[in-house]
Amino acid sequence: MDRFMGTWKLTASDNFDEYMKAVGIGFASRQIANMAKPSLLFSMDDQGVISMKSMTTFKTVEIKFKLDEEFDEITADDRQAKTVMRLVDGKLVQTQSWEGKSTTLEREIQDGKLIATWRPLVPTITTTVNNPM
Repeated sequence: MDRFMGTWKLTASDNFDEYMKAVGIGFASRQIANMAKPSLLFSMDDQGVISMKSMTTFKTVEIKFKLDEEFDEITADDRQAKTVMRLVDGKLVQTQSWEGKSTTLEREIQDGKLIATWRPLVPTITTTVNNPM
């Protein structure tokens, strides 16, 4: 998990609007989300609880979790999901399930960048964020 710790800033996003359509996010909310360039902050407390905070000028969303333990998540678009975070082959894999649907978000570090890829609801969506630290 140490590789993920710190602050990351979104620099590119491909097919994100298609993903949001697939999970049922309305037009107006998609427009706002497409304009947002969030910073993502990972930290860990002394009890091993990981915090992942996404911050934009529109909204800040934080989840706290332990690896491999299911928890209740209210997503940035207000979906109530059951979520599990795992480390798999160096990737932080987030699986969300809600209303009979599920999606997986894989985060990995490549060339000093955090790459996030959403699956499987729509064609692969990839975002890239730089660690300015």
